[in-house]
Amino acid sequence: MFTSVLMIEKPLTSVDVEFVTTLHGDEPVSFVVLMQPRGDQDRLLRAIDDVALGELDEAVHEAGEPAGPAAQAPAARALEHSLQALRAGGSAAVGQLVEEHPLDLLKSVVEEVKADEVIVLTAPHYVEEFFHRDWASRARHKVGVPVLKLFAHSEEAHSE
Repeated sequence: MFTSVLMIEKPLTSVDVEFVTTLHGDEPVSFVVLMQPRGDQDRLLRAIDDVALGELDEAVHEAGEPAGPAAQAPAARALEHSLQALRAGGSAAVGQLVEEHPLDLLKSVVEEVKADEVIVLTAPHYVEEFFHRDWASRARHKVGVPVLKLFAHSEEAHSE
C-alpha cells in the first residue's frame, strides 16, 4: 500500500478527494492527514495573497476569521470531514491537528509511517512561495521523500 502524508489547511472538497485518491491509479493509498489550523502569524500574508488574487472582499474579512485557539474547533471539524471523505473514497485515513512546529511534526510522521510521499494541498500563497517560505518548499529540505504541491479546490459556485 502506498502511504501519503497529506498536509491541508481547509476541509477537502470532493474534487480534492478524487484527485488525491487517484494520483497513483488503482494502487491503494493510505493517508495520514495533518490539518494546520489558521494562525495569527500568517493573517497578514493571507490578506496580501487575497489582494494579489484580486479577492479584496476576502482580504477585508481576514480579521473576522478565527485564528489561534479559536481556530482549533473549526480545524477539528475540517479534519474529521476530510478523513470521512477520504474513507468514503475507499482510502484508509487517519489524522491529527498540527499544534506547533508543523515541519518537525511532518518529518516525524513521515519517518514513523514510512511514508512514500508528502502532498501539500493548499490555496495559492504567492508571498510565501516567492520567498520559498511555503510548506512545500520548506518540507522538501526536511522530509527525505518526494513532496508534491497541489492547489486545493473550492466547491463554491462562481457566477458571473
